[in-house]
Amino acid sequence: MSETLFDFLSDTHLTALLGLFGGVLLGLTARLGRFCTLGAIEDLLYGGSSLRMRMWGMAIGMAILGSFGLIAFDWLDPVESQYLAIRWMPLASIGGGLLFGYGMALCGMCGYGAIARLGGGDLRSFVIVLVMGVSTFVILAGPLAPLRNLFFLQQTITDDLPASIAYHLSDYLGFSVTSIGFAIGGALLLVSTAGREVRDNPAAIGWAIIVAVAIVSGWAGSSYISRTGFDAVPVVSHSFSAPLGETIMWSMTGSLRPISFAVGSVSGVWLGAFIGSFLKGHFRWEACEDPRELRRQIIGAAIMGIGAVIAMGCTVGQGLSAFSLLSLSAPITFLSIFAGAALGLRQLIVGFRRPA
Repeated sequence: MSETLFDFLSDTHLTALLGLFGGVLLGLTARLGRFCTLGAIEDLLYGGSSLRMRMWGMAIGMAILGSFGLIAFDWLDPVESQYLAIRWMPLASIGGGLLFGYGMALCGMCGYGAIARLGGGDLRSFVIVLVMGVSTFVILAGPLAPLRNLFFLQQTITDDLPASIAYHLSDYLGFSVTSIGFAIGGALLLVSTAGREVRDNPAAIGWAIIVAVAIVSGWAGSSYISRTGFDAVPVVSHSFSAPLGETIMWSMTGSLRPISFAVGSVSGVWLGAFIGSFLKGHFRWEACEDPRELRRQIIGAAIMGIGAVIAMGCTVGQGLSAFSLLSLSAPITFLSIFAGAALGLRQLIVGFRRPA
């Protein structure tokens, strides 16, 4: 009997390839479509443009529609995701989101953006990736983990509704979970596309679709492997906080630990950004020449890592993956990240002193 490549791949290998696929899409979108959280916030507050923020809204709306389409066909059980299975802690979402957003402003990029810039040859982002990856594990499983558990202990929901806006509204209004998901996703997509900037830049819609495909493919693929495979594979989609630390650990101890979706996702973003930078002719080696800038980026990366663990996700983890399932934490965390970033940008651009 002839054997195929898939006969030699375990479930964990397939999951990593799934993460690689979506990661490449996200990396290409970052380099070619200029899909960036901090850039979107900065454009909105100081650049007079809402286009990149609308791209985020379109991506979220389409990811919601895609994810709830999977749920409608029983291809995804959203309760298997940690975003819906863990009891929501509002203070963790607010506090962690503010920390992440402020650290992101100090760095000039989030974890996802740092990987994308690394793919373009920016060695400054390499420091951010390392520091953020280590700081996430310090508070996730390292010496500060007991302190985090003391204040923000993550508890699995066993006797209540899943931590989802759709499930709670369904229980209150009597409509189905999927119909509520479609309504919210459609409304968000409609609001995000309603603007002259989007009409004048139709490519933004295409890049938003690609981001949504990356997120939905993560849920669809990991759910399928989890149901049909033999290995214990979690149902996940993309995030770039704890996965940075996991990728660093796997790089050092790959023979002792299985490869994962997270490793494939991080590697995919780097690869996609590398390809995108060459296609645009933007690849060039860059290093930090200002020690003060390097210090600010190291501090910001450490703050980002801490905030991401407390909030259970970053701009992509909470802002896209968790949002696509309408997690209770997602909108609060996203708004808190926005507020933290706005505070950090104001400090960097205009300072806190009142004008004379």
